[in-house]
Amino acid sequence: MKFKTKLYIGFGFLFGLFIISYLIFMIMMSQINQNTKNAVKNYEMLSLANTIQNELNVFSREARGLLANPPEELKRPFKESRDQALHNVNIAIGSLEKLDSREQSQHLIQELKTMSRTLGEMEKEGDGLIKEGKYAEVTQLFWYDSLKVREDMVKVASELQAIQKQTVDTELNQSRKTYKLMNQMIFIYMIAGFLAGISMTIWIFRSVTGNLNKVTSVMTKVAFGQSDQLPRIKVTSKDEIGEIAVAFNEMAQALETHTMQEKELKHAAEEHSWLKTKVAEIATMYPGIDSLEILAQLFITKVAPMTGAKYGVFYMKQGNGEETKYQKLAAYAYNDQEAGKDSFCLGEGLVGQCALENRTISLHQVPADYIKIASGLGSASPANVLVIPAEFQGEVLAVIELASFEPFNPLEQMLLQEVMDNIGMNINSILRHMQVEKLLEDSQTLTEELQSQSEELQLQQEELRTVNEQLEEQYENSEQKTRELEKTKSMLEEKAKQLTVSSQYKSEFLANMSHELRTPLNSLLILAQMLAENADGNLTAKQVEYAGTIFSSGNDLLHLINDILDIAKVEAGKMEILFEDVKLSDVKEVVEAQFIPIAREKKIQLNVQLAPNLPKVIYTDKQRLQQILKNLLSNAFKFTEHGAVSLTIQKVEKEVFSKANEIPYTDIELAFAIKDTGIGIPEEKQDNLFDAFKQADGTISRKYGGTGLGLSISREIAHLLGGFIEVESIEHNGSTFTLYLPNDRQMKQSELSIVEAEVAAGVIEDSESIAIVDPVEFLIQADEIEKQSYGKKALLEGKKILVVDDDMRNIFALTTALESYLVEVLFAENGKEGIAVLQEHPDIDLVLMDIMMPEMDGFEAIRFIRRKEEFLHLPIIALTAKAMKDDRKQCIDAGASDYISKPVNLEQLFSTMQVWLYR
Repeated sequence: MKFKTKLYIGFGFLFGLFIISYLIFMIMMSQINQNTKNAVKNYEMLSLANTIQNELNVFSREARGLLANPPEELKRPFKESRDQALHNVNIAIGSLEKLDSREQSQHLIQELKTMSRTLGEMEKEGDGLIKEGKYAEVTQLFWYDSLKVREDMVKVASELQAIQKQTVDTELNQSRKTYKLMNQMIFIYMIAGFLAGISMTIWIFRSVTGNLNKVTSVMTKVAFGQSDQLPRIKVTSKDEIGEIAVAFNEMAQALETHTMQEKELKHAAEEHSWLKTKVAEIATMYPGIDSLEILAQLFITKVAPMTGAKYGVFYMKQGNGEETKYQKLAAYAYNDQEAGKDSFCLGEGLVGQCALENRTISLHQVPADYIKIASGLGSASPANVLVIPAEFQGEVLAVIELASFEPFNPLEQMLLQEVMDNIGMNINSILRHMQVEKLLEDSQTLTEELQSQSEELQLQQEELRTVNEQLEEQYENSEQKTRELEKTKSMLEEKAKQLTVSSQYKSEFLANMSHELRTPLNSLLILAQMLAENADGNLTAKQVEYAGTIFSSGNDLLHLINDILDIAKVEAGKMEILFEDVKLSDVKEVVEAQFIPIAREKKIQLNVQLAPNLPKVIYTDKQRLQQILKNLLSNAFKFTEHGAVSLTIQKVEKEVFSKANEIPYTDIELAFAIKDTGIGIPEEKQDNLFDAFKQADGTISRKYGGTGLGLSISREIAHLLGGFIEVESIEHNGSTFTLYLPNDRQMKQSELSIVEAEVAAGVIEDSESIAIVDPVEFLIQADEIEKQSYGKKALLEGKKILVVDDDMRNIFALTTALESYLVEVLFAENGKEGIAVLQEHPDIDLVLMDIMMPEMDGFEAIRFIRRKEEFLHLPIIALTAKAMKDDRKQCIDAGASDYISKPVNLEQLFSTMQVWLYR
């Protein structure tokens, strides 16, 4: 046990006795204090009981004074004193109730409270009797009833006094007993503490002196200078003396370790000195050596004996890259009869592996037949081999291999590592020196060559001077040409501005031409269609045929107008292409619906075939595809008198070429081949076939009609769709026109941005959809229209329609057509008149509004009508012959309900009117 622990135990024991004594003293004092407090409290309660008795006596005295019937001025003091006495009694009772919680006392206090209330009521009753002057009754109340209550209250108060007095005596006796016990306990604990302190002191003193004697006896045995083997103290205790013994033993161990380390450091210093001496010895032989062979031989001859090696070989690096190898350059104790190699490649053998990895390789217990070290007396095999690289900046320049009978100790290996680092630097230095010498020789050779070349350069400079004079003259000529080009550029820019203005004029001309052509054509087609229908049945079959011919010719004229506008689009480079999913089956149905009647009329066979491996849906512009096929098929029927016309749609499995530019198309997937058995095309005219306004037969006496625009338009549309058209034809043996198209979903809407084509490209697409109708087909359609007319008449009969148009021919045609359906027609020749008529006849059911009119055009008139709340939902159908692309959008934006382009198709007009009249 530690000395400190013993002290803690001794003093802790004494301190514990003191604490216990103190706690007992405090408990006793607390008990005495509590008893004193209880006695004081009981004394207070005793005093309150005396107060009740005294105040009851005061109450009785003052009440007797009132019974004596004193003067009025004296009654009040008696009454106040009496009331105050009773109030004091109640206060004393309340205080007793709070202070004394014992059950017996509480019972008596409750009796006092009840009697006090009764006494108060009697007091009030007596005051009332006094006021009434009934003194006899008051006297009876005071001396009998009230007296009995007061005597009982005094009696109860006396009982409370007795209880309180007894309690005070008990508390005082308890305090005296507690004080006596406290004195006894303090005396006992003082005696016990004194005896325990003496015992602890003797125990601690004996334990400390005994262990100290053991430690000093061991320490005196240590002799000066004796640090190899020091005595140890046997640790028998865990106290401070034991810790001193442990510290002494650790100090002895540290001294012995220090002595051993000192010897080791001395040995290491000697080895380090030997190492530095040998390194310096080897380093002194490097100066003046400029040959690698001499360096290698001196190095291996010096290093081998220093390290105890009995055999050594020096390998030097030769070549670079894949041709790198390490050639034997010098040897120590070399035996010519050995089978060792003279060179090694990277990774070959231990030498090559050492060079490859740039690390030392050590072998132990080498086999007996590995190598022989020979002398004049005999030979033996070494037991250890060491292969070490010599490197400079990460490049292995040399490798030495040493063999010894004894293992290479760490000091010898450190020596080898040091000298190998140095030899690497020296090898690099010699190599650099050799390179410098070689460069010097090369520079001398180059100097001689430069002198020769300098003479040649002087001659060339003379020639260059002459050439320079010629170039200066050419430069002046080029400057003159540049000025002329700038002048030409200015002229071209002026021409470009003029072309822009002229293109605007051209656009306006095309729009106006379309309007002027379509306006008379509108009334012509409407009236011709009405005559062909022969609704009244008053025309002969011949007259109906004439009307059909007029209608067909009008449609041909409309088709010609559309072709002219289409070629304007093509020339301007502005034609919209809308790519969408197109079903090939729908294409087949449309072709058959359009051309089977023509085939029947001409008694020609029509074949439309879809290859089995085709996709069901392709991605292209449906309208443009149908336009190309319609043009090609129309030509085929036109130039075929007998035989057959076929349309074959098949998949292209290989790369195709365009004959026009001989460029391969790698994304072509579909081929639409239109083949006929017609007249064919001469080979010399096939090259010009797709040029605009050119025909195979353009003479006055040509047999077949046409403008020559169809194929040109078809070719340009095919280009916009990402494909091309090829023709194969033999005169008198028919022709084959093939439309090649891609099927690429990455294709987007094509739109070429040429400013002057804005108007030309804005042709109303509805007008293009009107097909060429020959008399036979027209008669079939007229018959179908006649069948449907009875239902339409019933729907339109009695309706009031307002026609607003500045051209009386159109008004006449539309009025005639509408009145045939029993429609009431009102008309106006401009927007203002139309608004006036509409205001006069607010019951108008529908308005047909022309756009281009004098005074107020259709746009302005529609906007004015829509501003009127009563006409907000009135159907207004816009009619226009102007071929602007955004006419429909402008009409809808202005407030029109729908839009129809001129020339008006009556079937389309009546259908549209029915939609808006019954919407």
